[in-house]
Amino acid sequence: MARIEKSLRVNQMIRVPEVRLVDAEGKQLGIFPIEEALRIAEEEGLDLVEVAPHAKPPVCKIMDYGRFRYQQSKRVQEARKKQKLIQVKEVKMRPKTEEHDYQFKVKHIRRFLSEGNKVKVTIMFRGREMDHTERGREILERVAGDMEDIGVVEQTAKQEGRNMTMVLTPKSL
Repeated sequence: MARIEKSLRVNQMIRVPEVRLVDAEGKQLGIFPIEEALRIAEEEGLDLVEVAPHAKPPVCKIMDYGRFRYQQSKRVQEARKKQKLIQVKEVKMRPKTEEHDYQFKVKHIRRFLSEGNKVKVTIMFRGREMDHTERGREILERVAGDMEDIGVVEQTAKQEGRNMTMVLTPKSL
């Protein structure tokens, strides 16, 4: 939107001999020399804005340019407000995580997914636990099974050094 706004030429910046003129209500007035089009816009107390510079002849509209830019910035602001930023939340576990702790973490994962965020579940291995990476994979598969109703596995369990990760996304995305 901002790029379009900068490319518009207004009043004396328009350097063509004649233009197709559109009034403030959107009614076509015809083709006029640029001097006369500027005079008509000035009589109405408005600006002459080039809206279609590549047309033959270029199309100019009589409008309040300041008001137009204000409305355009409000539209951009409104679109930005409606945009939802998705965050990636991370939940870390260990292969020896007890049942109560597992349930506690699963409750957090469920809450994050219901809020519309992605969740990265990480199993951290220390020392000899590296010999039993299958235990970590089992935990991640169990988490995926427990979250079937609310989330989907975006990235399956993947070993990265001493960590094994999996990414879940909400079903609504």
